[in-house]
This record gives sequence, structure tokens and C-alpha cells, in this order.
Amino acid sequence: MSDQPLAPLAPRLARFLRQDVQSMHAYAIQPSAGYVKLDAMENPHRLPAVLQAELGQRLGALALNRYPGTRTDELRAALARHAGMPEGCALMLGNGSDELISLLAMACDVPGATVLAPLPGFVMYEMSAKLQGLRFIGVPLTADFELDEAAMLAAVREHRPAITYLAYPNNPTANLWDDAVIERIVEAVHEHGGLVVMDEAYQPFASRSYLERLARHDHVLLMRTLSKFGLAGVRLGYLIGPAALVAEIDKVRPPYNVSVLNCEAALFALEHEDEFAHQAAALRSERTRLVAALRAMPGVTPHPSEANMVLVRVPDAKAVFDGLKARGVLVKNVSGLHPLLANCLRLTVGLPAENDQMIAALKGILS
Repeated sequence: MSDQPLAPLAPRLARFLRQDVQSMHAYAIQPSAGYVKLDAMENPHRLPAVLQAELGQRLGALALNRYPGTRTDELRAALARHAGMPEGCALMLGNGSDELISLLAMACDVPGATVLAPLPGFVMYEMSAKLQGLRFIGVPLTADFELDEAAMLAAVREHRPAITYLAYPNNPTANLWDDAVIERIVEAVHEHGGLVVMDEAYQPFASRSYLERLARHDHVLLMRTLSKFGLAGVRLGYLIGPAALVAEIDKVRPPYNVSVLNCEAALFALEHEDEFAHQAAALRSERTRLVAALRAMPGVTPHPSEANMVLVRVPDAKAVFDGLKARGVLVKNVSGLHPLLANCLRLTVGLPAENDQMIAALKGILS
């Protein structure tokens, strides 16, 4: 969309559009051309040239004149093997996690349904719920970004949510929450029959996963994406859970929601998962180095990270954000998203040279 102000919508058209939609802001994407792009938690590594050429040949040979066929079944099987899907579970594909979140809201849109999630958290939980006409309940985290167990359990009992989202690790705070607290929330949701969705978008960078606990529950779903794996441009997410539950949610999935190009690129990546595992290991190492450098800066407080981003509190988020941008480094200013994020920036872990440039820019600004 253009940055130019839009002319008002004609009243004869506006009357047929939902008022709540007209009052919303679209999901904002910062222009990034010409900057070191460290604002969107992307894997900064490109495929090696040899693999680029091999992938190009495979994509060029696809039958683009045909609708996607059984190749998506092969992708689901490959993802199940890659993830180590437990017995009794099934896997559903989405055009990124965003589509899966929307489909979950659609499938659970029963009268009076509520979606619940800790805040600050991923904005699409709330946006998708409201677009589907569901009520959204946000429960603030503690001051150190942990789950407020008492508040979460009280909200579950009061609102009996159809869906409770728990990001593991969380965005934008990047931390893993206490497993014992998570289990008590999972059990509380089970009492009234709601669903729990464990969002593991950042699993390649985390030290723990919920996957091994998934089979214990008939109401818990695990959501992952290949975006942080290294395929953000491919738009491929997947949902794992009890087969009977996934089968019901899959009924609202649009036919052919994953293109032949998405599918083949994802299959290719899984065939070369060692390359992507090496990239993830390199980013985890860079994350350690970046956090150490941030801790050494006066007035800067980096928070513990289990993702490919670091949430950092600075003396003046706007001034530091503007200063980084002026020095060619683009990060995300999250300070206005929630009161707990006052003066916080979210820094994506980049390539070593990109991180060096960001560290040098921060030192220059803060000195």
C-alpha cells in the first residue's frame, strides 16, 4: 500500500463494510530497502549457490498449469518425520501460521466463543479472533515477562475460552515460560473443553519443545512454521494434534491453500535440513554474542532469549530506533504495543557482519 493518505471511502460502499474493519489498522510492514534488515525475525542466511541452482531447476519443472495434487500429502509426511509427530496425531498445512490462526478462529466460531492469550504476544491471535467476530481476552504477563499464573487461571475459569494461545517461546519477549505453569493452564482449559494451541514458531532456536508432551492431551495443538526455519518467503505453516481434532479443523481449510511452488520448496528444504540446522546453530551462537555485547552497554537491558530475536530495553526507544535507522539498521520499535514494553526494541539476530553493524551503531547512539 502507498504511504499517501487515502481518499475517504464513498458512503455507498462503506455501508456494506463492517464498521469494526473500517476502524482497524492493517498489519504494518516497515519499508526496508537499503537497510540492514533486522526487524522481522527472518533467517538471514541464503541457500548456497549449488542448492539455489538445484531448487531453481525443480521449481522450473513443475506443472504450474495444474492444481496442487498428492505432492502435498508427501509434504505432510515429510514434515511429520521432520518434527517427530507422535502416534495418533495428524498434520495440517497452512499458508504460513497466519492462515492456521485464522482457520482456528473460523472452526471455533460458536456463539459466545472467546480467544485468550497472554500479552504482549503475537498480534495475529487478537486480530484473527476479532475479524471472525470472536471476543479476545488478553492477560498481561508479569513485569519480567513470565506467565501470571493466577491471572491466567482466573481468566480461563471466568471466560472458558474456545482457544487459549501459548507461544513457546513468546513473541516479542523471546522467552520460554515455566513448564509447570503451562501444564496447570492446559489442565484448567481441559476442564471446560477448550483448545490450547502451543505456538512454536521459533522452535529451531529454542532449548525445549512441547512436542513430547503433546500425546498426553486430546485438546492441545502444536503450531509451527518454516518461516524461522529459513523459508519466510515460502509461507508454509503446519499444525499437529490429535487426529480427530485436526480432521475437524481441516474442514475449513481452503482447497489448494498450499501452492505447488510452496510445496516443492518446502520438500527441497527438508531434504537439506542439515543445511538449515547449521544455519540455526550459527544464529544461536550469534545470539549469545549479541546478548553479551548488549549487556556491556550502559543503560541497556537485554532479556533472555530462546528465539532468533532479543528484546532489549533502552533509555529512549524512539531515539534509539531513529538513530539506528539513520545508521542504516532497521529494527522493530515495540514500545507502543503494550505498557510492559515501554522503551523496548526487538532486535533480530542477523549475520555476524550485520550484528557488528548494529552493535557499533548502538554504541555510537548511546555514547
